[in-house]
Amino acid sequence: MGSKKKPFYRIVVVDSRKKRDGKYLDVIGFYNPITKPMTITIKEDKVEKWLSKGVIPTDTVKNLLQKVNFFEKQQLKKQGLSEEEIEAKLASKETKLEKPKKKKQKAQE
Repeated sequence: MGSKKKPFYRIVVVDSRKKRDGKYLDVIGFYNPITKPMTITIKEDKVEKWLSKGVIPTDTVKNLLQKVNFFEKQQLKKQGLSEEEIEAKLASKETKLEKPKKKKQKAQE
């Protein structure tokens, strides 16, 4: 997908016995590294379904899932939290992570 100098990737589920560019089983998301900030769209219900069936994500897909906090959301769901509580916890974590970055930028100037 994409075109010359404009990459755009589908995140797919493929049987390990198939060719790399062969037929895939399911599209579980998209990744666009060109946009600022980069766009990662994950269909979480499909990811949950495939992981429950025993699919092992590649290192690249695992990194993308970590960037969208997929694994943290799963842990919080296992603890029995509602969607609103999960979003609130993740939002508070993101604000905590953003504050030190601003301090570093001021220190460098």
